[in-house]
Amino acid sequence: MSAGTTSPPVAIAHDYLTQRGGAERVVLTMLRAFPGAPLHTTLYDPEGTYPEFAAADLRTSPINRVRALRRDHRLALPVLAPAASRMRIDADVVVASSSGWAHGFDTDGRTVVYCHNPARWLYQTDEYLGGAPWRSPIGPPLMAMRPFLRRWDRTRADRVDVYLANSLVVQQRIRATYGRDAELLPPPHGMDASAPREPVPELTDWDPGYALVVSRLLPYKNVDAVIEAVRGTGRRLVVVGRGPEEGRLRATLPDNVRLLGGLSDAQLRSVYAGAGVLVAASHEDFGLAPLEAAAFGVPAVALRGGGFIETVLEGETGVFFDQPDPDQVAAALAVSDRHDWDPARLRARAEEFGEARFIARIRQIASEEGRRA
Repeated sequence: MSAGTTSPPVAIAHDYLTQRGGAERVVLTMLRAFPGAPLHTTLYDPEGTYPEFAAADLRTSPINRVRALRRDHRLALPVLAPAASRMRIDADVVVASSSGWAHGFDTDGRTVVYCHNPARWLYQTDEYLGGAPWRSPIGPPLMAMRPFLRRWDRTRADRVDVYLANSLVVQQRIRATYGRDAELLPPPHGMDASAPREPVPELTDWDPGYALVVSRLLPYKNVDAVIEAVRGTGRRLVVVGRGPEEGRLRATLPDNVRLLGGLSDAQLRSVYAGAGVLVAASHEDFGLAPLEAAAFGVPAVALRGGGFIETVLEGETGVFFDQPDPDQVAAALAVSDRHDWDPARLRARAEEFGEARFIARIRQIASEEGRRA
């Protein structure tokens, strides 16, 4: 702590805590890295995100009072930039987990940004919306706001002291978008295969060995391509996730596919343990799910691109397909079926991305920046 101030040495920031995903797991790891650090975020929905956040010293923005925004942060898009700008953090060092907003919180301290991706809705808009903007309800208003949001984003990014990237592709995007160099620090997979498991009622009549998708249900995640790959076949598929695409996917869900949402970590561990293969067809900045599956000795069938190239070892921990096309997914699954996977090698790969390595480095960086301040 700096002399003459009551500010905490480290504070943590995150865009919004309204969902369950890899970014939120990183924030949980940050809380373990800096015990007692306050956690600042624009929106917090206890029912939508991990229950462990309830024990944190949470500081939210005034827009958190609006229940509709807590339940769907996309509705908050017109007000998130001003809300983020008014989030005041008093700390020597702010460690921000950001994919678009937390790097813009206001502070006099040093700012270390762990970047999951420069704002996808600003810089990969078609991918984020799953097609041309005019086809999406939020597309036209987003395009109207995009010039203002890009100016805001660049101005706030220029104030950041240190950028960290979660993958090589994000490292390149940070350089292209902000003209900044970023250290590569892969996130931990955060899935302890030895921890307790809890059965999932919807799967009690299914034997182990099913294909598994763990993903938010968004257009660029390509969950529909995986479902189509198994439609009309004898292969069973479990999809774990929530998101705007859920209603559309459920409307035509075949009998050999189960779509599950709101699982506890103990239930998710049970689902991973019962899987025969993980399918990852999304455009990811970091390929987290294959590492979580590998911790249980489960191989992956993954899209050849983005973060999966960094986490899946072809022929050792998984196989690739080149396009999120149902036929390619089905063909890659057939290749995986014929492969003799080594569970020990899979678990060893997951260990390379363990939590202890991440915590040690993020503490070191925060300490260095704290002393420099």
